[in-house]
Amino acid sequence: MKQVYIETLGCQMNKSDTERMLGILSHFGYTQTQDEKTADLLMINTCSIRQLSEDKAFSKIGSWGKRKKENKNIKIGFCGCVAQQKSKELFKRAPYVDFVLGTHAIYKLPEIIKRVEFGEKVCECTETPAAGQDFEIKRVKSVNAWIPITEGCNNFCTYCIVPYTRGRERSRPPGVILKEAREALAQGFKEITLLGQNVDSYCAQDYRLADLLRDLNKLDGKFRIRFVTSYPSDITDELIKTAVELDKVCEYFHIPMQSGSNEVLKAMNRRYTAEAYAEICAKIRKTVPDVTITSDFIAGFPGETEEQFQETLSAMEELELDYSNTAAYSPREKTTAAKWTDRFLPEKVKTERLARLNEQNKKNCLKSNQKFTGRTMEVLVENFYNHKGKNVVTGRTRNNKIVHIPSETDLTGEFITVKITNARTWYLNGEIKS
Repeated sequence: MKQVYIETLGCQMNKSDTERMLGILSHFGYTQTQDEKTADLLMINTCSIRQLSEDKAFSKIGSWGKRKKENKNIKIGFCGCVAQQKSKELFKRAPYVDFVLGTHAIYKLPEIIKRVEFGEKVCECTETPAAGQDFEIKRVKSVNAWIPITEGCNNFCTYCIVPYTRGRERSRPPGVILKEAREALAQGFKEITLLGQNVDSYCAQDYRLADLLRDLNKLDGKFRIRFVTSYPSDITDELIKTAVELDKVCEYFHIPMQSGSNEVLKAMNRRYTAEAYAEICAKIRKTVPDVTITSDFIAGFPGETEEQFQETLSAMEELELDYSNTAAYSPREKTTAAKWTDRFLPEKVKTERLARLNEQNKKNCLKSNQKFTGRTMEVLVENFYNHKGKNVVTGRTRNNKIVHIPSETDLTGEFITVKITNARTWYLNGEIKS
């Protein structure tokens, strides 16, 4: 058996793609290794959302290129979103790369590997998604299984590269999704997370996300269901109700806001106002007890004024968002906003605003966590380890709160009842309730 090492950057969708690639390669003589130094095939699955991720990818394959000078038999594959975006340009920048595999061509991997093994350089970055095939999925050992249900995006936010790297929005057939869910549960996974750039726009003819959640909820066994990421204006009353009516659907919504300023939202081509976003949050909180709502925000979008940035800080505080992913604006090639160079803010300003976003985020997180001190909650255990001489298990509540619990026993994969003893900024502490 040959060995393959895959380094994965970016989102859960990329991690899911890696699992599929490992499954495909397992049918063609490759076994996964965690040690890149022993691998015959080195692959990097890239993310192009921010420049930092792209730079990290080129740095990694640069080190692989040096190793290839010493061992010419090593094969190197550059995959994912940056591959889809840059395609054949990559061979000029990194001539030691053997193949470039875009986001639409995962199922062409067997053919690509054969051609590479015969000494050919291959670039497969088609704009048309290759037809899916029934290969095994080599899931990472965990309690949570990721299942993509949509891919691509039709929104064309002015800052976002996704429509260019992942293509237009496509929904997978419900039968395929349910089959993958059954297989994951049979393998012992205790949580199913449905993935999509805009997961709540899932539609297979007249079959919507709420319908899919109902069918998943009917599957046998004790397990949880989550879905990410939701686009604000696509969240329906029916979808919100599923988090109350269906016992396996978790009380958790990830809803990127990006900015609290209507002027900035318009410039971003986001299809909602700050007021509409607030109404959605209010409706969810009124309907779903103990719900966690998390978000995304960009600091220093082109042309953003200090006053507009203050509106974002105010929105984070007033909406009591439980946690937010934050990032400074990073111009991405092909996007509309990347052309507004005359509106770009100095790096110093973006960095300072990001620091203030993070400070507000910390306040929100602590305030959110403090609500649960003294409460009894169900935790799905994800890890068991020794911390400073004490054995601890870590898991998540249904509403996605991380909890650390003293335990001498490895309870990974089990649902336990925990009393929350205190709250920290990023997590809760608890004790097993006897």
